[in-house]
Amino acid sequence: MQKISIIGLGWIGLPLAKILQEKGHQISGSTTTAEKANLLLKEGINAIQFSLDPYPSGVGFQQLFQSETLVINIPPRSRYDGGEKYLEQLKFLKDLLLTSAIKKVVYVSSTGVYPDENNQSGYTENDILNAENSGNLNLWKAEKYLQENLSQKLSIIRFGGLLGDDRIPGKYFSGKENVTGHTGVNFIYRLDAARLIAYVIEKELWGETFNGVAPKHPLRKEIYEKNARELGIDPPLSYAPEKENDQRIISGQKTLEKGFDFLYPDPLDFPYSYPNQ
Repeated sequence: MQKISIIGLGWIGLPLAKILQEKGHQISGSTTTAEKANLLLKEGINAIQFSLDPYPSGVGFQQLFQSETLVINIPPRSRYDGGEKYLEQLKFLKDLLLTSAIKKVVYVSSTGVYPDENNQSGYTENDILNAENSGNLNLWKAEKYLQENLSQKLSIIRFGGLLGDDRIPGKYFSGKENVTGHTGVNFIYRLDAARLIAYVIEKELWGETFNGVAPKHPLRKEIYEKNARELGIDPPLSYAPEKENDQRIISGQKTLEKGFDFLYPDPLDFPYSYPNQ
């Protein structure tokens, strides 16, 4: 049994908390409002009001830093604003960690950090990233800052598109024209994302970077059309012309080699819930 804290009990953080609690771990987590904290407390989650704006504030949030392991699940608000406020948030978080009991940290990042360029064989965790080639400069700065400034053991998980349940890719392009449909997706099912974080913690996979993407990469068009058929939503009205050398694939091979077993390895099989079903 470990004491584990989760900064950000959101769409991934909340199922992660439930998974870890079911495994017998002692979980604390943060949310930015007292109202949500109270709702989660009623669900049996030890939720604490905490925010970084960029200064830390909240009620009793010091408890979050009395655990052995910390999950940082607070993405930058924009990939284009330079990320200075986000880096300030991480600096204050680092200062809190300096005098804490935390020994191990998982940082939730994104595959958006890879270049926005063609790569049919798949970007891997070994690819060299820098300020010039990164597709998300804020995330690249954040990863680099944590790697260089944390004394704790650190692992980074770069998630692809977080989908499933009420996040339906076809819904976002329903009835739209000139939609890109010929490129492969880099998606991961919501519960698999939470399970992967838990897996890294429980298997003690520290000092590593992982791509959190399902191993199969069907075409966007295939997913949008399947969503439309199964959920009763309109498909895109038209698709953009196909382009050569326009496949940006992220490899999840390392995650598989570490023994992680996806519940949904194929994004075409992700389960969804839609009000009109």
